Amino acid sequence: MSTYLSSADAAALLGVSRQTLYAYVSRGLLHAHPGEEARESRYLATEVERLAVNRTRGRKPREVARAALDWGLPVLESALTLIEDGRLYYRGQDAVEFSIRASVEEAAALLWDCTVDEAFDQAAPCLPTGFDALAAQWHERRAEQTLLPLFSLACAEDIGAQWQLPSARRLASAGLLVRRLAACLLGSRPSSEPLHLQCARAWQLDAAGADLVRRSLVLCADHELNASGFTARCIASTGANLQASIVGGLAALSGPLHGGTTARVEALLDMLEIAADPAQALRERLARGDDLPGFGHHLYPQGDVRAQALLAGFLDAHPRWQVAIATVRELTGHAPSVDFALAALRRHLDLPAGSAFGLFALGRSLGWIAHALEQGRDGSLIRPRAAYTGPRPG
Repeated sequence: MSTYLSSADAAALLGVSRQTLYAYVSRGLLHAHPGEEARESRYLATEVERLAVNRTRGRKPREVARAALDWGLPVLESALTLIEDGRLYYRGQDAVEFSIRASVEEAAALLWDCTVDEAFDQAAPCLPTGFDALAAQWHERRAEQTLLPLFSLACAEDIGAQWQLPSARRLASAGLLVRRLAACLLGSRPSSEPLHLQCARAWQLDAAGADLVRRSLVLCADHELNASGFTARCIASTGANLQASIVGGLAALSGPLHGGTTARVEALLDMLEIAADPAQALRERLARGDDLPGFGHHLYPQGDVRAQALLAGFLDAHPRWQVAIATVRELTGHAPSVDFALAALRRHLDLPAGSAFGLFALGRSLGWIAHALEQGRDGSLIRPRAAYTGPRPG
């Protein structure tokens, strides 16, 4: 069973005041869990101890760098996305409020710092010979949580996204790339129709379903320097084109600790569907030491705001999921993450298997392109150094 500390004990272990402790929570460095008293929070001992170790490392530059790579302090400047006090902002706009009405194309324009027409006022792109056969095979098997083979083939030829081209050409190419990624996900031909309506047509959704898809894509658009966004940015820093950044982002997203978490959540939901008592099944899972994918997020101490916004649209129709969420909150203090919300949304709308990952990838492609464009304008190569720990030369 997890060990928790009171606010006083956590502050003492860290050697800081309670005010500083609360500042750590607001910055996402610690989670505050509900305590026995309504106004008193508690803190997971292992998280507090890890933060204490990271703070003591700070006297050595290489230890500062190591801590920064583990949910630590910012390491790169960016004007794209801010996560602060448990809220998410795109270029200063609250992403949750923005997602209530914004189209996917408007989210792209905001992140790419352009107009919708500059990025999407183009005819739908064609696809290379041989694409349809591979697409049919992938959509029949859906054996892997990745769109990488399809997208790599769809963008095998140059579509004009090199950095030496004028900015307007690069923006137009970015829009074409997103439309091609949508075609890969949906098994359809690229279209100039709004992206969420393309999804609705391919998946035969009504207006309410289409709106849930639209909002999920907008809320997944970017999330600061996560693994896939940082990968896309590093690739762009080498001078590679935009499709290379998306390929790199897709590769990073497919890992089980990133976008691949949606597949692990699907397995958890399968277990909850057949369990006679979902709450008891979760207790037994925790007692065995098994994890609960899709719950908790370092940057949202009070719960992932993206998940809250999406689940509010359909959770009332699924009492078992409500019981599961309440049980996990009671046992761990953790709320659902966007991975849980996407997997639940897929089931609610009866979308094809793998679509939760696909929605994540399609939405996040906007952020990968935004990071690539921003890094391309910066023009510098991202090249950190390693702290060598192997044997010294003879």
